[in-house]
Amino acid sequence: MKRWALLGSAIVMEVIATLSLRASQDSWLWLITVVLGYLSAFVLLALTLREGMPVGVAYGIWAACGIAAVAILAKFIFNDALTWMMGAGIALIIGGVLIIEFAGGTH
Repeated sequence: MKRWALLGSAIVMEVIATLSLRASQDSWLWLITVVLGYLSAFVLLALTLREGMPVGVAYGIWAACGIAAVAILAKFIFNDALTWMMGAGIALIIGGVLIIEFAGGTH
């Protein structure tokens, strides 16, 4: 259960950093959050791997959840586009990660 909490925290930090990167277009101060967010995300991802989660599973879930969360949140925060085709692409990414998860397991 600890590895899932670490992975979830890594995803949250990556999403915060990515959204802050978008916000930094308006103010350079957001770059501080970008650097700290990505640093935290990678440290938490490394700790997830140290807990024994396979790298393919951890990175796949991290990337898929990050893509989905950033796309959805950016729609509401920055009024970015989010079309049904983009939603279908996100669903395909998540579906692919689930296939990897179920095929490989997490031990």
